[in-house]
Amino acid sequence: MAAVLRILARRVLLLVPLMLGIVLFVFLVMRFSDADPASAFFQGANPTPRQLHDFREEHGLLDPLPVRYAAFLGDLLHGDLGTSALTRGEVADQVLTALPLTVQLTFLGLGIAVVLSLAGGVTAAIYRDRLPDQIIRVASLTGVAAPGFWLALLMIQYLAVGLGWFPAGGYINPRDSVTGWLWTMTLPALALSLPVAAQLTRIVRTAVIEELDKDYVRTAIGSGLPPRVVVGRNVLRNALINPLTVLGLRVGYLLGGAVVIETIFALPGMGKLMIDAVKNGDPAVVQGVVLTTAVGFVVVNLVIDILHLLVNPRLRDAA
Repeated sequence: MAAVLRILARRVLLLVPLMLGIVLFVFLVMRFSDADPASAFFQGANPTPRQLHDFREEHGLLDPLPVRYAAFLGDLLHGDLGTSALTRGEVADQVLTALPLTVQLTFLGLGIAVVLSLAGGVTAAIYRDRLPDQIIRVASLTGVAAPGFWLALLMIQYLAVGLGWFPAGGYINPRDSVTGWLWTMTLPALALSLPVAAQLTRIVRTAVIEELDKDYVRTAIGSGLPPRVVVGRNVLRNALINPLTVLGLRVGYLLGGAVVIETIFALPGMGKLMIDAVKNGDPAVVQGVVLTTAVGFVVVNLVIDILHLLVNPRLRDAA
């Protein structure tokens, strides 16, 4: 237990410079971009140069870059992501409104990807080089080659418009109807998760095959243990270490893919919020969405590290 706590403490300490680096990167990108908060604030109002200058002076936009960065960090520590130039509202409020949907979509897609990849990868490994394995390998290759936005358009065309099984867009809050929520989120989650599931299936298959070829598996089965017990209790535990690493990296794909998928299905999440902010020239909202997404990615990878510790005892022994 002490070893686990030491590893977790090191991981958390490493997050501090990482988060500072992310904040600095986003800050510099936004400051050196063409986005001008003053122009966005007066959008459509034909401001005079004096009005633009007064706005920039009032909001510290004329201060030296280190001073502005220090003020930016101070605001972040107080949970202040800035003010939207278009709505005049707090960016944090807009992010908190849109974030739950993106989290729901990402983790629903993640859950589907994990279930499909485990079922497909283990089945393919057990029936190695036989018909089930060949079918799963062809399906996974097809899934890896198919981008999520293309799958989303196909699903809308055939499953929503053609067959009418699902809506082509829109969102129902789970607090209003869990069934309605699943009905509206199924197609977006599938479009988001299938490419990830296809890639993970191939990795799970390879990892399980490597474990099945080891001596301890043959010894356990030869001693009379049922194969399903050996696979479920020993093989999967050892084989899931590498797929877990890839899964942590794929979370970034899911978060990024949610931007496109939410736009296609007209879901009011973080992706649609950022696309609208880019189109309308609202740099504070773009900055808030990017920072929140980056922090979410870092936190999820910390959770993956914790799962690694639980699954792989060698990491705990090395500590």
